[in-house]
Amino acid sequence: MKLQVMGRLLVIQRVLVRHGLDEFVSATHLYRPLRFLYFLQPSTWLARRRGGTRARRLRLALEELGPIFIKFGQALSTRRDLLPPDIADELAKLQDQVPPFSDELARQTIEAALGQSVTTVFGQFEAAPLAAASIAQVHAATLKDGSEVVVKVLRPGMSEIIRRDLDVLYALAALALRYLPDVKRLRPDEVVAEYDKTIMDELDLMREAANAAQLKRNFTDSDLLYVPTIYFDLCRTNVLVMERIRGVPINNLARLRELNVDFKKLAEHGVEIFFTQMLTHNFFHADMHPGNIFVLADDPANPRYAAVDFGIVGTLDPRDLEYLAGNFLAFFDRDYRRIAELHVESGWVPKTTRIDELETAVRTVCEPIFNKPLSEISFAVVLIRLFDTARRFQMQVQPQLVLLQKTLFNIEGLGRDLYPSLDLWQTAQPLLRAWQKERTSPRRLARDALTHLPSLIQTLRSLPPAIDRWVQASTQASTPSASAQHLELMAAIRDSGRRRDQTLVALAVLLAGVIATSADALVWPGLIAVAGSIIFLLRRR
Repeated sequence: MKLQVMGRLLVIQRVLVRHGLDEFVSATHLYRPLRFLYFLQPSTWLARRRGGTRARRLRLALEELGPIFIKFGQALSTRRDLLPPDIADELAKLQDQVPPFSDELARQTIEAALGQSVTTVFGQFEAAPLAAASIAQVHAATLKDGSEVVVKVLRPGMSEIIRRDLDVLYALAALALRYLPDVKRLRPDEVVAEYDKTIMDELDLMREAANAAQLKRNFTDSDLLYVPTIYFDLCRTNVLVMERIRGVPINNLARLRELNVDFKKLAEHGVEIFFTQMLTHNFFHADMHPGNIFVLADDPANPRYAAVDFGIVGTLDPRDLEYLAGNFLAFFDRDYRRIAELHVESGWVPKTTRIDELETAVRTVCEPIFNKPLSEISFAVVLIRLFDTARRFQMQVQPQLVLLQKTLFNIEGLGRDLYPSLDLWQTAQPLLRAWQKERTSPRRLARDALTHLPSLIQTLRSLPPAIDRWVQASTQASTPSASAQHLELMAAIRDSGRRRDQTLVALAVLLAGVIATSADALVWPGLIAVAGSIIFLLRRR
C-alpha cells in the first residue's frame, strides 16, 4: 500500500476519533493491523465524545473528511426509512449547508475565469453564498439587463483532494479483491473506476452546463420538469452562470402544505420524470437529493419540479436499458422465469445458471412485496435480499447500473417523504408498457431501419470486392486443384453479384412496405425517393 494512502487512512482514523466516533474505528477490520496506533494516540483518550450529539459529530466528521465523504452522507440523508431521525436530520444539512469558502476567494475565482471584474459582468453580486455543498458554492447575482441568475463557483483544489481519496478507494478495492474471495463478484475495482469517472466529470462545470442544456431540450414540451437556462458565454470549467429558480425546496414540506400542493400528484410526477428520463431519453439526472430539487407551486393542483446541479447525469448502453426495462416489466407481470432468463442472457449471472433455480429464488424475494403501498416497501431491503440470493448464483455487480440504482433510491426516498401511500407499481407500470409498445411499433422499426440504411448499403457494396480479394489471396496460396475450386467459387460469387441490384431493390420495396403499415400517404414520396436513391447508387458502381 502506498505511503500516502496509508497516511490518509490514519487521518481518517484520527478525524473519527476526534469527533467521538471511535467505535467505527475499533469495529473496522481494515484498521486491525493499526489498532496499536489507535490506542497510542492521545486523542483516543483526550478527545472522546466532544461537540454535541452523535448525529452532529457524524456530520462534522464527514465535512472535515471532504467531498467524497460528504456525498456519502448526502446519499444516506435521502433514506430516512433506514436512519434514526436525528442522524437523518443532521445529514440533510450536507445537501446545501456545508461551510462555505470566503467570498473574496469566490470573487477572485470568477474574475480569473471570466477575465473581467465581477462589477463589470454583473449588475449585482451577493457576497454571502445562497448555498454551499461539497464541491462548489452558489452566489445570487443579476446581469446588467436585470435577469436574476446564480453563479456556481468550484471550490479551489477540489481535483487534488478528490484524487487523494479516490486513491484510497482504489487501494481498499484492491485489498478486498486480494483478501476477500467472495467480494470478487461485487467488482469493487470497477465500481470505484465508475465512480472515479463520474465525480471527476462533476468537476468540469462546462460539462454540467451542457448536461443542463440537453435536459432542458428533453423536457421542452413537458409540464413535469423545468430546467433553468444556461448562460454559456459566462460559463467556464470552474464557473457556471444560470437562471435563478424561485421555487420551494422539495424538503420544505411545511411550506408546500401551506401552498396546498397536491402531494400525491407531486410524488407520481417524480416517478414519471425518472422513468421518462431513463426510457424515453436515456439521459437522467443522477444527483436527485433534496438540495437539488425545487417545486414550482404556481398551480398547487399541478405542481411542477425544477432541478439544479447537473454535474452527475447517467446514460445506459442500449442493451443494458433493454435488459433493465425487461426486468421491470417481468417483475410487474410476476414473470419470475423471464427475470431469470434475462439475467442469464445479459451475462449478469453465469451462462451455466439453472433457470428454474434462479426463478424460484427471485420469486421468494419479490412475491411478498406486491400489492403494498410504498410506505410498506423498502427497495433497500429488497435489494439486500436480492444480493444475498444472488451470491448463491455468482451474480456480478454491474458498475454501469450503479448510478441508476442510486437515482432510484433517491426517488424512493423523495416519494416516501411526499406521499407514503404512493403505489409505485401503479404509477410506473403504464410508463413501461407505453415504452414497450412504442419500441416494437412498425413506425419505430421503420425509423430504425431508415437510420441504419446508409451503413447497410455501404456494407453490401463493399462485400463483393472483399470476397474477390479473399478468393484471389486464397488462390495464390493453394494447390492447383484447390485453385480450380476457388476459381469456380469466385465465378459463382460474381454471378451472384449480377443479381445484387435486383435483391437490393427488393429490399427497398420491402422497407417501403414496412413503413407504409404505420405511415400516412404523405410518407410515400419519401419511400419512392429512398428506393430511387438505392437504384441510383447501385447503377453508379
